[in-house]
Amino acid sequence: MKAVVYEGPGKISVKEVSDAKIERPTDVLVRITSANICGSDLHMYEGRTDFEPGRWFGHENLGQVVDVGDGVDKVRVDDWVVLPFNIACGHCKNCERGLTNYCLTAQPEPNLAGAAYGFADMGPYGGGQAELLRVPWGDFNCLRLGEDAEERQTDYVMLADIFPTGYHATEMAGVQPGDQTVIYGAGPVGLMAALSATIRGAGKVMVVDRHPDRLRLAESIGAIAIDDSKVDPVQAVLDETMGLGADNGCECVGYQAHEPGGEEQPNLTMNRLVASVRFTGKIGNVGVFVPQDPGASDELAKQGKLAFDYGMFWFKGQHIGSGQAPVKKYNRQLRDLIAAGKAEPSFIVSHELPLDQAPEAYEHFDKRDDGWTKIVLHPSMAGAGA
Repeated sequence: MKAVVYEGPGKISVKEVSDAKIERPTDVLVRITSANICGSDLHMYEGRTDFEPGRWFGHENLGQVVDVGDGVDKVRVDDWVVLPFNIACGHCKNCERGLTNYCLTAQPEPNLAGAAYGFADMGPYGGGQAELLRVPWGDFNCLRLGEDAEERQTDYVMLADIFPTGYHATEMAGVQPGDQTVIYGAGPVGLMAALSATIRGAGKVMVVDRHPDRLRLAESIGAIAIDDSKVDPVQAVLDETMGLGADNGCECVGYQAHEPGGEEQPNLTMNRLVASVRFTGKIGNVGVFVPQDPGASDELAKQGKLAFDYGMFWFKGQHIGSGQAPVKKYNRQLRDLIAAGKAEPSFIVSHELPLDQAPEAYEHFDKRDDGWTKIVLHPSMAGAGA
């Protein structure tokens, strides 16, 4: 089968690899029809993680079932399914608590928790930017889709990661009807957080970024765009909230946050959130931070540490929730919102491309080129995409 294979920092290729196949009775084999490029793929693409050359990417996956193991009871051949990026067993201590993002069974390293498709430090599993994908514990991990799945793939594929991840940010931030919510980062996850805050009834949603194409998308769903290359974003939030600060906020950037001039400052968005959110407010952090980052710009960041404004955070009595999203906690209800026409997360999609165009797609997305806001790869697509 063809797959998007990592060759080294800044270099990928589309090449033939061994076909994914049923390996255990509980496996499901899926023919991938849509696989997104995620912002967290770029950490690996840029060589900022220990992702091994020769492996292939892809943790935002949707497709049609082509085979099932003998131990699969629910999922059937020809079902359309979307796969949470979390690979989870469903029966360990964390899974039983709904924390499928920290499954203890799927992660082979005993001192770690959590597994994913085609991702550094999250198990040996193949990614879905390929023609086929093996899904372990298929009955548990497959979310079946309705009759509109094929024609609405660009909506439903967002259930694999970014829509539930954006929603998780608002859940940890405690967004409630009428709230004033600030979101740092208008990449795909930040835009999904903005959409989620709107769905949850926030009265005012403010989105901080500096890329015009992303800010336009935020405005298209009713959010207030704040360009931090033109204004002080903290002051802008205070001005929008009568000087009190937002009720809550979401961090959707992560450890590669940087100033408008391009200088990396990993603590930038977290400290701005402390300053932007009111006394006793909540912050949801889903932007990726890592235990170590040898490619960082300063010694603290190389050790996975931040100069965090903890004194002000404590003084304001704020709370932070952090970590990867437990996708299964949200994906069924979000699927039903899509099916009912109440949510259309595909508004962020800028390009639909065949798998063979993945190298140029990664290059454009990594450079944050204007207009490249979200890319969906279609392994079965022939020729040039939109």
